[in-house]
Amino acid sequence: MRVLLSAWGSRGDIEPMLALAVQLRLQDVAVLLCAPPDFAEHAARIDIPMIAAGQSVRDLVHGVKSSGIRPSTPVDAPRVAAALVASQFETVAPAAEGCDALVATGLMPAGQRSIAEALGIYYACVAFMPGVLPSLHQTPLPRPGRPFPPNASNKVLWEVDAERVQALYGAPLNTHRAALGLPPVDNVRDHVHTDRPWLAADPVLAPWPGSPDLDVVQTGAWILPDTRPLPTDLVDFLDAGSPPVYVGFSSVRAPEDVATVAIEAIRAHGRRVVISRGWADLAPIDDRDDCHIVGEANLQELFTRVAAVVHHGGAGTTTTAARAGAPQVVVPQIADQPYWAGRVAALGIGAAHDGANPTVETLSAALETALASEVSRRASEVALTIRGDGAAVAARLLIEAVERATPRA
Repeated sequence: MRVLLSAWGSRGDIEPMLALAVQLRLQDVAVLLCAPPDFAEHAARIDIPMIAAGQSVRDLVHGVKSSGIRPSTPVDAPRVAAALVASQFETVAPAAEGCDALVATGLMPAGQRSIAEALGIYYACVAFMPGVLPSLHQTPLPRPGRPFPPNASNKVLWEVDAERVQALYGAPLNTHRAALGLPPVDNVRDHVHTDRPWLAADPVLAPWPGSPDLDVVQTGAWILPDTRPLPTDLVDFLDAGSPPVYVGFSSVRAPEDVATVAIEAIRAHGRRVVISRGWADLAPIDDRDDCHIVGEANLQELFTRVAAVVHHGGAGTTTTAARAGAPQVVVPQIADQPYWAGRVAALGIGAAHDGANPTVETLSAALETALASEVSRRASEVALTIRGDGAAVAARLLIEAVERATPRA
């Protein structure tokens, strides 16, 4: 059996696919990954073959000053959407030839189901949080497009959400479908998700609220085990004093001066700081020995040794911190991050910062909540409930689905 995994997005979109790839390989399934060029090293580290697809996500999100490339804005959404669809048909389609299945995720994988349809292979679409899937029990995530009507019901909001997706992806997708002799699609969102989407999120952290229109397969989060040792200088720093507070915003654009704000807020609590450089290139604000900068590192190990984790609220970081039993302060920036902030607060395992731009005072107040002894106890309790077998469950389900879908000779 041969499976193509295709994702375009940040690390939170790619690393779970690598986790699935590892589990499929343990079942003697040949795996190929299509992902942005930013993640070639991540795939190579675990020996998963990868084809670079689409433009650099880092360049798109942060821009490239030396080349005059500015960060993308909502105004760029139609251009980005058309380029994304084109890259799928240019790169993913030939990669899928000879495969038995295509598993897709990331920023609206609009062309992936059409590619599978044209090749006659099994297709599954995966979400890493419930909020991208239509349900009357939740509201849609923000997208570029016409405004939501004031005081509208969730039903109306989801109808507008479908219109937004169609406006962005409908024309480029249907142009490629016509070239393949396939009929046009009038609801790209639901076409891509199918009526049986997969939800690769932990059921405690992110329960599916339910919908009569969708038969959601919730597998648990897809977690790639990280066995790398922590850098020696980081271990020395951790060993030299009490547990520090970690600060990191991973691949997103961080608020202006967030390093200064975070370090000062953490110092106000008498805590040391580990600051992750990330794609926003965060850095210490002075040369005091209570602050340590870290690049790429094993967060699964690091988070077991910190007093709290201050972060943007990505699905991967939230799950990693929750599994480690580390109290969290989520400072949400975009997309699904307010959802994860809300879940952290609702579970009592940390604090949700109100707004994307913290001050020393507001972040210090959130830290006071997260560093409380009862929150630490609650975080330890919840950690014991977080499943670690989601990728293994998904691998078995995928193999069974492909075998059922494949006609016997």
